[in-house]
Amino acid sequence: MDKIGHGLARVLGIKLQYRNPQGSDDLSRGESVFSVSSADTFVEQEPTSWEWIRGITPTARGLVRWAYNLFPFTHWIARYNAQWLAGDLVAGITVGAVVVPQSMAYAGLAELEPQFGLYSSFMGVLIYWFFATSRDITIGPVAVMSTIVGNVVEKVAETNPEIPGHVVASALAVVAGGIICFLGLIRAGRIVEFISLTAISAFMTGSAINIAVGQVPALMGITGFSNREATYKVFINILKHLGGSKKDAAMGLTALLFLYLIRFACTFSARKMPQRQKLFFFLSTLRTAFIILLYTLISFLVNRHHRKKSENVFRILGEVPRGFQNAAVPTINATIIKTFVSELPASVIVLLIEHIAIAKSFGRVNNYSIDPSQEMVAIGVTNLLGPFLGAYPATGSFSRTAIKSKAGVRTPFAGVLTAVLVLLAIYALPALFFYIPNSVLSAVIIHAVGDLITPPNTVYQFYRVNPIEVIIFFAGVIVTVFTNIENGIYTTIIVSLAVLLFRVLFAKGRFVGRVKIHSVVGDHVAGTDSKYADQPFDSDDPETSTRNIFLPLDHDDGSNPQIQPESPYPGVFIYRFSEGYNYPNANHYLDHMVQVIFKETRRTNNNTYLRLGDRPWNDPGPRRGQALEDHSDRPTLKAVILDFSSVNNVDITSVQHLIDVRNQLDRYAAPDKVDWHLACINNRWTKRALASAGFGYPTPAGDPSVYERWKPLFSVAEIGGKASAAAAAQYRENESELKKQHSSGKSGSQDREIGKEDAAGSEVSDYTQNIAISKAYATATTRRVAVVQGLNRPLFHVDLTSALQSAIANVERRPQDEPKGVGTESV
Repeated sequence: MDKIGHGLARVLGIKLQYRNPQGSDDLSRGESVFSVSSADTFVEQEPTSWEWIRGITPTARGLVRWAYNLFPFTHWIARYNAQWLAGDLVAGITVGAVVVPQSMAYAGLAELEPQFGLYSSFMGVLIYWFFATSRDITIGPVAVMSTIVGNVVEKVAETNPEIPGHVVASALAVVAGGIICFLGLIRAGRIVEFISLTAISAFMTGSAINIAVGQVPALMGITGFSNREATYKVFINILKHLGGSKKDAAMGLTALLFLYLIRFACTFSARKMPQRQKLFFFLSTLRTAFIILLYTLISFLVNRHHRKKSENVFRILGEVPRGFQNAAVPTINATIIKTFVSELPASVIVLLIEHIAIAKSFGRVNNYSIDPSQEMVAIGVTNLLGPFLGAYPATGSFSRTAIKSKAGVRTPFAGVLTAVLVLLAIYALPALFFYIPNSVLSAVIIHAVGDLITPPNTVYQFYRVNPIEVIIFFAGVIVTVFTNIENGIYTTIIVSLAVLLFRVLFAKGRFVGRVKIHSVVGDHVAGTDSKYADQPFDSDDPETSTRNIFLPLDHDDGSNPQIQPESPYPGVFIYRFSEGYNYPNANHYLDHMVQVIFKETRRTNNNTYLRLGDRPWNDPGPRRGQALEDHSDRPTLKAVILDFSSVNNVDITSVQHLIDVRNQLDRYAAPDKVDWHLACINNRWTKRALASAGFGYPTPAGDPSVYERWKPLFSVAEIGGKASAAAAAQYRENESELKKQHSSGKSGSQDREIGKEDAAGSEVSDYTQNIAISKAYATATTRRVAVVQGLNRPLFHVDLTSALQSAIANVERRPQDEPKGVGTESV
């Protein structure tokens, strides 16, 4: 195969050895101070395409683990116990008391009948626990998703009145659920990381304002306009029609007032009586159910003789069918999909970000981690199966999740107990639901979405962290208020991504200099016994002696401007990439680097342009009759050190930019060549890419048959030694054994005691001697060292210090009349 490959390469003109003009894989270690007997050699192997393919190809074991992780409940269900059941029972019943009235209210937002909210709640809490990685999340109808569904249903009612609203809602759930489930199955959960916290906060705040304002007409009994228009239009119409408020306002406003009063009273009482905090929490949690029951009783007393819709004193919910009357196979066809295809992206985004953001937040609070991909599977399966019982799109609810968490939930199984309560409501309570006032349901919605509005203090904290993101936040809120929720979602996500791309595109590199630092513990320099004010900065202990760090020369990182970093060496520059190095920012980085280098150095040969016509148009030189500027005080360019600590991957474009700049600087430094040293490369593929471009090792600048003299400096580390784990174990073993021998020898040989003091001294001496000759504390002659990085890449360095040392050593080694450095062909 190798022969075939080499023959094919010759036919196609591919230079397999273009990186090594000698055509040999062997590389002399030059004048390294380490010999074979004192240092282990190490030649770093390049990663291969087959290795990459093998790394991403699923194995049989990986597929088994993937299938096992699809059902997380199998990890803990076998250890389910009575104590967990007690916590889940309390949490499940508590959430059930909240989800029943909320789901019926949210069904109104979706322009559907109340029972569809109950169906969605039942399927959400019943299915989720099979796939859950969060114990706190409660899946069901939520305000924002219900509003989007309502917009779709309302549009379909105008364009396709023959299609029932619940059919469209169920089809939307199936399609969106299928997309999300697929993303979860391929483990693409990281995709949600592109949606920033600012975007989520703006979307939630704008949506909450939109929903709350849209519920005011129902709260006040105002009619005559649509509450689905832009928020500002709805607000204006409310003011115009405020005089048309009906008796619904008395029910709705007082219900909303009581909801806030009960919460405030319970919160205040919990602070005053901490020992009864749990009691007040449950009282506060059940306030929604209490208000619904109270006002349903009032409505029954008022409307029991006015059951006809036209005779109602105020609007009531009306008849709710018992059981699953709309259970059927969802109807999905091209006509139905066309009706909601424009809202599909927004629907998928809302289902994802609202659920996963909540799950992550509560996971961090309660000290567990979630799997975003598995959560996608859970959302997807819930929305795929729910429509078979009449459900519409459902996702994680913030308010119910918070209640569930505070109620002491122990496992996701609490959802099953909530499902039992919802099932009971579906079959046993429809008659009670008949008299629920619509204005009270609107009060419940307004009260629930009020918690989604980002408080001013949080916005201020955003400003403290990053003022630009506050602008994104307000942009999302304003767009939502003046257009709709979908546009607000798109705006925040697109602007957030634009800011991210802007930061990458205009990333600013920095030139850094060396600073020697010393660690101070309290009022002492580490490694000394005197106060640092009187102690010279010197120590022989390598752990506490001075060390080098590299700070930006312009102090743009906020370091103390009184500390002046040392210039590395005349003509040697250290350049640090700040935010990766790829094709969007490569040109910006290197333009800045070259500009500064030209400004602070001079040409090696000032007679490069013998005639005026030889000069390039962008460097025309001085005017006629004027002499060239004298830059003799500036050094010539000798070496460039690049800090790749913030770079993970490179691409063809960015590497080609490096090649072009290398050639440009070689022409600038001609007849010398510029040495390139690269430090802190953390990725094998990045090393391979850079090595492919001729970086990482010296190559001949003149005669290709002779390697130039060069002085490699390698970073080495001990194999074993005092600090190794093996040495520590050996020391403990020897110490234990010697103590046993010492103890037995002392008890069995009383006649050896000549005198207590002499014996003690002898024993300590023998003990010390035995420890000293043990393997764990062998002398340096038995220690072995090895290079940290490959000998075949001597100009790839483990840190900036070694890179600087190597650069200086090779610069100082150059004869003044002989060019040194790296010079290779382009890719």
